[in-house]
Parts: sequence; C-alpha cells; structure tokens
Amino acid sequence: MQDTLSPQAAEDVFGDPSPAAVAPVAAANRIATLDFIRGIAVMGILAANIVAFGQPFEAYMYPPAFLTDPGDPGGWQWIAQFVLVDGKMRGLFTLLFGAGMYLFMEKAWARGSTRKLQAWRLVILAVFGMIHFLFIWPGDILFYYALFGLVVLACLPWQTRTQLGVGLAGYMVGVVFYAGAMSFPWAVVDTPFGSTPDKQPMRADMIAGIDEALAHGAVPNATIASGDYGALVMHRLTEQWSEPFSNLLFFGFETIPLMLIGIALYRMGFFSGGFDRDKMIRWGWIGLIAGGLGHLAIGLVVKAGGFTFYGTLAAFMGWSPLPRLWMVLGLAALLVAYSPGATGWLAERVRAAGRAAFTNYLGTSVVMMFVFHGWALGLFGQLNRPGLYVVTVLAWILMLAWSKPWLDRYRYGPLEWLWRCLTYRTVFPLKK
Repeated sequence: MQDTLSPQAAEDVFGDPSPAAVAPVAAANRIATLDFIRGIAVMGILAANIVAFGQPFEAYMYPPAFLTDPGDPGGWQWIAQFVLVDGKMRGLFTLLFGAGMYLFMEKAWARGSTRKLQAWRLVILAVFGMIHFLFIWPGDILFYYALFGLVVLACLPWQTRTQLGVGLAGYMVGVVFYAGAMSFPWAVVDTPFGSTPDKQPMRADMIAGIDEALAHGAVPNATIASGDYGALVMHRLTEQWSEPFSNLLFFGFETIPLMLIGIALYRMGFFSGGFDRDKMIRWGWIGLIAGGLGHLAIGLVVKAGGFTFYGTLAAFMGWSPLPRLWMVLGLAALLVAYSPGATGWLAERVRAAGRAAFTNYLGTSVVMMFVFHGWALGLFGQLNRPGLYVVTVLAWILMLAWSKPWLDRYRYGPLEWLWRCLTYRTVFPLKK
C-alpha cells in the first residue's frame, strides 16, 4: 500500500520539522526546546569523542593508549570528562531520537499513514551510518540508531505507561548485565580475587588480551598517521566491517530503553511544558548532582587503581550506566526548564546547530579527518588532552558559525535535505 503522508507535512527522525508542519505557537515552542537540547547534545558528543578522533580509539577509555604524553597529571581531566561528558550527550541524543520518532509518526497517523515511511527513513539512516563507519570514522552511532529504531518502531502503538515501564525495566536489565560482564575481568586482573591458584591461568589470559586489544588498532592507527586513506578504507572493509553488528548487544541494552523512555516522556508532555517547571528544576538538579557524585566515586576508584585497562573499561561500560541515567534525565529536565529563557544570540545559534544536527554530527567527523589524518594536517597522535580540547572548542565555533546563517537562507541543513529527498524519492527546494 502506498504511504499517503505528504512530504511537506513530515518531520524527520531527529525531530526537525518541515516549514509547513509547524504552525501553532505551542508546536513552535516545543520544536525550539528540542532543537536547543539537540544542539547541546551534538556539541557535547564531539567533546566525548575528541580523544578517539585524535588518538588511538582505545585511548578514549584507557589513558596509556595515548601515543604522546596525555598532559593530564593525576588523571583529573580524565575524571572530569568521565563525570561531565562521557555517555551523557549520547544519552540525551538517544532520548531525543525516540521523541523524534513519535513526533514524526504523529503527523503520519494524523493523515492515515503507517509506519512504512518511518521504516524506510531508518533504512536510509543505516546506510548513512555504514558509510560513516567505513569511509570516515569507526565511532558511528547512526547505524545503531537505525537498527534499534526499527525495533522501537514496533513499540510505538503501546500505551505511554507501557513504553515508560518497559524502557526503565529494560535499562535496569542492562545495568545488571553491564556491571556483571565488565566487573569480572576487572576483579580477576586488578584485585586479589584473581590471585588464587585456580584463577591464575584466567588472569594470564586476560592480561594477554590487553595487548591483543591494543594491537587491534595498530593498522588503522598507522594508516591514519601516514595518510594512506586507501589502505585505511580497505582495512575497514575487510577486517572491521562486522564490528557494528558484533557490538549490537552492548549498545542495545542502553539504546532501546532510552528510546522508549524518550517516546514516553514526549507523549507525557515532558518536552512541551506538561510538567511542573519547579519540580523539573528540583528533580533535574537532584538527578544531575546524584549522578555526578556517583560518577566521581567511580572515577576515584579507577584513579586509585592506576587507570588500568580493565578498570577503565569497567568504569565506562560496567559501573556508570545507572548514575548516567540519573544525569541524562536530570540534564534533560533542566534543559527543558531553562530553554525558554535562553533567547540570546548564542542560544539561537545552539538551536540552529540542533536543527542541523545530522549535518553537524557527520560534518564534524569529516572536519576531524582534515585535522588529524596524515594527508591533511596530520595531527593524529600529536596532541595531548588539553590540545584536543582546544580542537573541540574551535570545532564548536565552526558549528555555531555556519548553522544559523545557512538556515536563515535554506530550509534544511545539507544532509537533512538529502535525507528528506532520499526518503520521498524526489528533489525538494532547498533555498527559502
């Protein structure tokens, strides 16, 4: 059956509305709030990923993987990033992705359409994600969003309470799963638990596994540094192509529940003033502070252990999901509450960056290629943490500088426009 949704009335999966879709003031305010949060998230994602752009991927969690001195005496910058940034921006983005899916389908259902168009859009997003992974940067999240979005698509007709309950329950299952899976290697290698004779062979194998994990990135690291782009792509096509599929389990326990929670919160009016503002601010700060203190405690444990391989892995993937949920929800509540009051020039540019979040996300990866690959500036492995943060701030300035002037003249960001054209198999006017 042909999908009957009018392209001009649709809103994309990131929640960016077509101009004709937003008429009422309430809808415009809701979109402005979502754009503001999305802008903060897409900027924050770069801050989280910058180490993996400019140093070996393993350095994202494990400081000794830096190819230069990290420039982080005592590891306090690692702790600050772990507490304030890592995982939180991705969590925000995932909540918004779920909300955007329901926002899209509200328009579709109102016109008697089905979920087929949404599914097709997600398939296109998966293609974008694989292109990103294979040809630009292997830290892509779009492929996961697309595949998990197809799963969540089946849950859209559920009642709001069911979506919220399943989302929270599923997330807690993930909390237990991640903690168990990641704590055991840490306990064997880094604590007396692994010193008993019966566990010595296991400990030896796990220690050997550290070298294997670090060696895994030797070829891509060398090709990035040398500027041999052809060899880098060939390696990803032949050796790394299966990674997006093999990592589905680990990402699924967090991503699918957060999408469901995002859908439920959207339907409950969370993003459009349906909650008491004072309570949102109070509980937002409680979640942010409690989650931050939880992360700080984890970071101090890792620091006391010397930032070991399995200690940092356990911190990122095993112990932080629970306090991360508190921080993500708290941060979302605070941004929703404070967004209407953010009316200055900077806030407007953040909203514009959020409206072009798809372009900014992929575009940032392209810009980082020019900064770090050997065929361009060749700074891969050369910058310590402070230097990488300088690159982050410069990229933020670029993001804020181009987004608003572009959207003042054009209807969509470049990739948002391309995605829309591919979805409806027609060329839409770009210029206003």
